[in-house]
Amino acid sequence: MNNKSTLLTARVIKTLLLSATLIGVSANSALAKSSDTPIQFAKGAISSTVTGQLKPNEDERWYRFHANSWQYAIINIASLAGTPETANVGVLHMPNGTQDGTKGGIIYQGCLPATGIYRLRIARNLMATQGQTAGYSVEVIVLPKYASEPLCEYL
Repeated sequence: MNNKSTLLTARVIKTLLLSATLIGVSANSALAKSSDTPIQFAKGAISSTVTGQLKPNEDERWYRFHANSWQYAIINIASLAGTPETANVGVLHMPNGTQDGTKGGIIYQGCLPATGIYRLRIARNLMATQGQTAGYSVEVIVLPKYASEPLCEYL
């Protein structure tokens, strides 16, 4: 009787976790906006660089790219020459509903948790802005599965 109860409880928990995951994936997919700028990778390329500028009245810009779970990714934000300020805040919104990011430099480095559309928010640091044009250069590196496996296998 105790084994049956434990198995039933485990099944219920698995069902609830799967349902919550599917709801999160659906909600995040719905959040992917058509106004997000796609990040394109050339055929066979593992990295892509996008540059841009936020006008004085803009606080953020959104990008999107597709990746698979357990691919290793690095996202780096750098200043853009010729702009008085740098948009140095980056937050990666993942298909499973989680997010990760920080200010400047490498804003994400690790194994991606889910397959789907990743949204990248680039913003200015509102605590350190003078309200001028803020430029940025963002490099997104996503390793193929075979190269990601040794980096992700122990996580």
